[in-house]
Amino acid sequence: MSASVPALRYPGAVAAQHPDRPAVILAETGAQMTFAELDAWAWRAARALRALGLQAGDHVAMVIENRLACVALQWGAHYAGLYYTFISTRLTAGEVAYIVGDCGARVVLVTGATAAPAMLDALAGAQEPPIVLSAGGAVEGLEPFEAVLSAQPAEPIPGASEGTDMLYSSGTTGRPKGVKPPLTGLPVGSTLVIADLGKAMTGLDGGDVYLSPAPFYHAAPCKWSLAAVGAGATVVLMTRFDPAGALEAIDRYGVTHSQWVPTHFLRLLRLPEEVRDRHRLSTHRAAIHAAAPCPPEVKRAMIDWWGPILHEYYAGTEAIGMTHCDTEGWLAHPGSVGRPVLGTVRILGDDGRELPVGEEGAIYFESDRSFEYHNDPAKTADAYARPGVATMGDVGRLDADGFLYLTDRRTNMIITGGVNVYPQEAENRLSLHPAVDDVAVIGVPDPEWGETVRAVVQPAPGAQPGEALAAELVAFCRQELASIKCPRQVDFRDELPREPTGKLLKRKLRDEYWAGRNSRL
Repeated sequence: MSASVPALRYPGAVAAQHPDRPAVILAETGAQMTFAELDAWAWRAARALRALGLQAGDHVAMVIENRLACVALQWGAHYAGLYYTFISTRLTAGEVAYIVGDCGARVVLVTGATAAPAMLDALAGAQEPPIVLSAGGAVEGLEPFEAVLSAQPAEPIPGASEGTDMLYSSGTTGRPKGVKPPLTGLPVGSTLVIADLGKAMTGLDGGDVYLSPAPFYHAAPCKWSLAAVGAGATVVLMTRFDPAGALEAIDRYGVTHSQWVPTHFLRLLRLPEEVRDRHRLSTHRAAIHAAAPCPPEVKRAMIDWWGPILHEYYAGTEAIGMTHCDTEGWLAHPGSVGRPVLGTVRILGDDGRELPVGEEGAIYFESDRSFEYHNDPAKTADAYARPGVATMGDVGRLDADGFLYLTDRRTNMIITGGVNVYPQEAENRLSLHPAVDDVAVIGVPDPEWGETVRAVVQPAPGAQPGEALAAELVAFCRQELASIKCPRQVDFRDELPREPTGKLLKRKLRDEYWAGRNSRL
């Protein structure tokens, strides 16, 4: 099963030993690229990006649905020493254009499925329009990336240094903020921290098979796929999540490791018994989940079904630290997200003082890793208590055994189906509607999604609250924002709770909807 991990971990190093081993497989069709093919394609892609004018440290963005090219383009950008950002295919044209402009991407790759005319117009109308090419399917007016690619040799770039992802989190203004780690400047394959963590936590190694059922533009699929390939494992990528299809993929491809969010678990558990029993899951050794709180009853049901193979971790886009909890640890410490495997957890009070065991406070990680929020020095400074000690904005406590418990998420963050939604964007949009006098957007409990987005509106004088206005507000919000960021339901109040200073007391609203639960988690 396991082959020794090469000193440098990247497709070429694996291909030198196992050229015909599949590096990535598309679950539904079986289409694949071997490690030798991936390495050759990635070097051509790296040279193509250089031919387009990009140099190490520059930025490329990709708006691409799940396909083989996701992994290939990721490694191509990595080989070229670039920052690369996969952008959600669910965003509106304006939202895509904002991220492209904010990160300074000089090249944007799209596909026939994602290249909406409005998005192309928004990119073309930017102050500094990027080069836009199609990387899958013909798009009228765009040059195919493959044409640039085919002119390049499949040879390493002399002196090439490794690139890195630059993923987007939410900012204080409600606009997404890029989390920008420093480039190492080291040869390709020198540093792959997440691969080290994957091996330590779950045994992920060369020859294993990793199933990724979520959109590639999410942080976990993007980072863990890179780690799996770098370690010599095969990535099985689903074009879209389907619970029965996920079980079929585990059986068909001999999946050993997989990645989920709690919503996936819920849909798997809802499958008919005959469907659940139809597939052989004996190869499956590690089911990793994160990104959203998992209801204890759901987790226990999955353990009963799959056995003690569940692994939970707590981390963030900022990549400053990580905790891990295997099944044995979780059963002994129900509700915990485990003990640190990267960095040291510090629980700090409002005054920056470290709190004793059992007391709730802000969760900080102390480590030698650093990051910055791109174009937001104030937010970056706020994240650090002192050099080397930073927070992702969550609240929790440690027990006597060093296990971490989350007691609240970011003050206003909504996590729906494993996707982070920052409500300020929807609030900003809804506040522009003439029928809205005041508005709060919060996450409310949902048995399938964990949380769903809901707006609580104080109508303007003369406005008539009711179903018609609620539908109008939802439609108004969706004109400018991705549907996942918009409320599914609107409630009306005579007045929203605010402090005398004018600060909105969202916690009061959330507590009403979450009454009867120990916490939002």
